[in-house]
Amino acid sequence: MHLRDSEDIKTTRIMLGLLESVERDQAQTHRRMASDLGIALGLANAYLRHCINKGLVKVHKTPARRYTYFITPRGLAEKSRLTVKYLSHSFSFFRQARDDCGQLLRDARRRGLRRIVLAGCSDLAEIAIICTMESGVEIVAVVDARTKQKEFVNLPIVASYDDIRDKADGVMVTALKDPYSACHAAIAAFGRDRVLTPSLLNLHN
Repeated sequence: MHLRDSEDIKTTRIMLGLLESVERDQAQTHRRMASDLGIALGLANAYLRHCINKGLVKVHKTPARRYTYFITPRGLAEKSRLTVKYLSHSFSFFRQARDDCGQLLRDARRRGLRRIVLAGCSDLAEIAIICTMESGVEIVAVVDARTKQKEFVNLPIVASYDDIRDKADGVMVTALKDPYSACHAAIAAFGRDRVLTPSLLNLHN
């Protein structure tokens, strides 16, 4: 799976979530939609305009100067199509991510990299954590300066490798957003030979 595929999955997820959100609550605000989808308000507005232009959603202005949104029959058909597409993508992603992470963790153990950190909070990071259960490798933390969270799947999140360098033997890149930068930062902190990169990220470090 290449980065373009990852972006396609993200777009599919947002579109599907938006259509489900409109179907569930016709009178919700743009800000509530954005919050439910976990995206910026401007991006939510752009996707909503796209849905309206494509005839997937209709908008009506109420006397109270508010707007209500209705999913159209075409929108319902598109929601069904996106559901199938998203589930198919998700299964394919999970299968490849599990295989990639499992192989990298086995390689890490053979090389003596018994304690690693993950570079980036993501679905890929969650799968990597699952894979460590039978690998003999311990994940000690997640490095991610983009999030305000303090923990990720019961692991501490740190903003910098300086906070964790003496506690880990290597890094696995798990960032799905800008993995190139995450990879370069990991190499700068631990050296090229101690950075593990799943093949689905299509990185050549």
